[in-house]
Amino acid sequence: MSLRRRTVEVLVAAGLLGTALAPPAAAATEGQGRAVPLRVATYNIHAGAGMDNVFDLDRQTAELRSLDADVIGLQEVDVHWGTRSEWRDLAGELARRLDMRVSFAPVYSLDPETPGAPRREFGVAVLSRYRIVSAENHEITRLSTQVPNPVPAPAPGFGEVVVRVKGLPVHVYVTHLDYRADPSVRSAQVADTRRIMAEDREPGAGRGPVRQILLGDFNAAPSAPELAPLWRELTDVEPGGPTFPAQDPVQRIDYVAVSGDSVRVRDAAVAETLASDHRPVVADLLLRR
Repeated sequence: MSLRRRTVEVLVAAGLLGTALAPPAAAATEGQGRAVPLRVATYNIHAGAGMDNVFDLDRQTAELRSLDADVIGLQEVDVHWGTRSEWRDLAGELARRLDMRVSFAPVYSLDPETPGAPRREFGVAVLSRYRIVSAENHEITRLSTQVPNPVPAPAPGFGEVVVRVKGLPVHVYVTHLDYRADPSVRSAQVADTRRIMAEDREPGAGRGPVRQILLGDFNAAPSAPELAPLWRELTDVEPGGPTFPAQDPVQRIDYVAVSGDSVRVRDAAVAETLASDHRPVVADLLLRR
C-alpha cells in the first residue's frame, strides 16, 4: 500500500488536525538489493505558531512525532529570537522532545536586547535520529529583512549536515528561498545551491555514490522557471498535493528533492495539519549502497 493511501487523520493538541503515517519500512523490499530505507520530511514551522497564529510547541511536537521521520528539515526556526516564540530555543527544544540530534543554521544572529542574554537567532535546522558526522552553514544570496534598503548579498542560512545511516554517509541540505514575487533573488539562490551541492559531488579517491537530499520551503511552484535548473541534478518527490497555506492549500512550495542516481523515491505525501501555516512533506526513500 502506498504512503498516500496509508495516511490517516488523527486529532492532535488543541483539537487541530494532524497526520499519522505508518512506520518507515524496516528493510528494502525484494528486488531492491541492499538499499537502505530512510524517511525524511520538511516542515516550515512558522516560529512555532499554527494556522491560528497561536504559538504552541506542544502541537508542533505532536505533529512532528506523528510523521515518524528519521531526518527532518525545519524552516522559520527561532532560537531566543523574541516574544513571539517566548524567547525559547525551538531547535534545541524540539530535538530534546523528539529525542533527535540537531544542527541549527542561523540566517540572522543578532546581539541580545539585554547584556548577558543569548544571541537572537533565526534560521533553519535539521533534526536527525542518526549521528550527525559534520555540519556547515553555507552562504547563499539573500535580501535581508533586518536592514533598511537591502541589496542582494551573500548571507548564511543554507544548512548542510552529513548523517551516517546504517554506515552510509548522506548529505542533507535545508533551505528557505526568498519569498518575494520578483524571482531574481531565488534564481541567484538556486545557482548558489547547485554550486554548493556540486562541490560535494566532486570525484574523490575511493568514494562511492554521493547521496544528497534537499529539504526546504522554495517559495515557488514546481514549474517556476527559477527552479528549473535544480531539476537537472535533483528529483522532486512529487507528494501529490499543495502545501500552502495549511488551511485550504492552493500551491506547493515545500519540497523534498533527491539525487536520483543514488537515492530512490518509494513514496511521498503531504501531511494534513494546521500546526503551522504550511503543511509538511514526508517521503520514504531508498539509499543506494
